[in-house]
Amino acid sequence: MNAPQKITLLVLAAGMGSRYGGIKQIDGFGPNGETIMDYSLYDAMKAGFNKVVFIVREEIRDIVKEKFGSRLAGKAEAEYVVQTLDRYVPEAYQNNQRNKPWGTGHAMLCAREAINEPFAVINADDFYGATAFQNTINFFRTNTEGEQVHALVGYTLKHVLSEHGTVSRGVGEDDGQGYLKSVVERTNVARINGKIIAKEKDGDVELDPEAKTSMNFWGFYPSIFPVTEHLFLEFLEENHQNPKAEFFIPLLANALVKSGEGKIKIISGGDTWFGVTYPDDKPEVVARIRALIAEGKYPERLW
Repeated sequence: MNAPQKITLLVLAAGMGSRYGGIKQIDGFGPNGETIMDYSLYDAMKAGFNKVVFIVREEIRDIVKEKFGSRLAGKAEAEYVVQTLDRYVPEAYQNNQRNKPWGTGHAMLCAREAINEPFAVINADDFYGATAFQNTINFFRTNTEGEQVHALVGYTLKHVLSEHGTVSRGVGEDDGQGYLKSVVERTNVARINGKIIAKEKDGDVELDPEAKTSMNFWGFYPSIFPVTEHLFLEFLEENHQNPKAEFFIPLLANALVKSGEGKIKIISGGDTWFGVTYPDDKPEVVARIRALIAEGKYPERLW
């Protein structure tokens, strides 16, 4: 395979932030009011990404465009795509009781018309570290296995929890050859009495602290889109009456691997991740960014 000329960063910024109590995608954490997304964009440009697609809600589209458009001018193309409740949802499956988008897999599908090249997917409110972006670029530039082999940036579970409440995590299982065997979306994960516990409907599940975990940093080829649309329609058929059901990217990843239609290589994300789920997470994030600046990892002023 020839190395791709264009590689896109798809930023999922349409989340509601209900537990945070504000629009965390555009909240300031750096010394000059930089958002977490600013640091991701900085790391992505440095690694070699040259196009950015933002998935947003209609009510924050103009804010995101105004805030980040000037940052990317002259460095990368930028597009802004709105994730709406009815996008790719047939009329028969639309639910007027629903008030939030259909999840990360649906958000990715909404970007289909904007992306025709290899792309990485990230959350707007997670700090991933420069290594994750560089390793993903290296994957796309050196992959010789074809466009049915995608990538997951894996983080160690014990390093990606919040001290202030439960979090959702996609906990992965390696097939022993460096590829993803399965990933399970655990939605209530916390450290309890020295153990990592997922509180499930059927009872508590103890998780391996060393498990490779999805923080929603994926590397995909455009071949993923037809598969995603097909699986999303299947998901809607089963779940359209549930106003809280969400089509997560790990559901897509599992189905892809299980069907044999593709493989997902697990690549290292390095040792730096942090994010904001709760308001009490903010001081820690501010302090960690400050520490990275003091170490010379980032300039005092990014742009």
